Amino acid sequence: MSKRIELKSLDVYYKAFLAVQDVSMVIEPKAITAFIGPSGCGKSTLIRTLNRMHEVIPGARVEGQLLMDGEDVYGPDVDPVRVRRQVGMVFQRPNPFPTMSIKDNVLSGYKLNNSRMSKAEAEEITEKALVGANLWNEVKDRLEKPGSGLSGGQQQRLCIARAIAVEPDVILMDEPTSALDPISTAAIEDLAVELKEHFTVVIVTHNMQQASRISDMTAFFNIAGSGLPGKLIEYDKTEKVFSNPTEQQTEDYVSGRFG
Repeated sequence: MSKRIELKSLDVYYKAFLAVQDVSMVIEPKAITAFIGPSGCGKSTLIRTLNRMHEVIPGARVEGQLLMDGEDVYGPDVDPVRVRRQVGMVFQRPNPFPTMSIKDNVLSGYKLNNSRMSKAEAEEITEKALVGANLWNEVKDRLEKPGSGLSGGQQQRLCIARAIAVEPDVILMDEPTSALDPISTAAIEDLAVELKEHFTVVIVTHNMQQASRISDMTAFFNIAGSGLPGKLIEYDKTEKVFSNPTEQQTEDYVSGRFG
């Protein structure tokens, strides 16, 4: 069940520092939304608010509203662990658990939640997630081998398998291909396009071509100067943002004049 995400006047803080200011936007289900903009404008900070990972940092907090299918994710009765289960995260560098086998990496979300399952269930979940991450055919004969023995691109797809194994509603990707070679990057991009059939997908990327290739919607963030908050400058269909943006700042960024 992919979810519709609505941000209403969202401010994101690190202690007293306002990192991202007054973001209002709707992220549609079954679509890829790209966050673009120069370094330091709050893209990664904002994506971490979507699954309540931002608040893990001491003194970090969020003001405003973040709704998923109408439910306030930061409501007083909402369990952040449940939110993180519903909203999977794939990081910049592949980070499989190095001491775990490929299979145990995929099942780690269930084990962290102390979910009991039969051997047959575990095998079914493993295969389904690895098929979903386009990795099954490459690793099906070595599921008991360490995940850290895979190539960088395979490790990143293993991390995607780990994220989708627990059947979340949303997949967040924070620059998932920045550490990968072009062939692995293309594999992850193809996979992202497949994932949007089942999930809401949000991707932070510095790669303009990647955003224009795979995303349906693009949000451009910018920062007026060092120490000032990042702001959402323009949010529209990707094709419009890249070919006919409304804001001069967007035009300057996507055409390579700065960034």
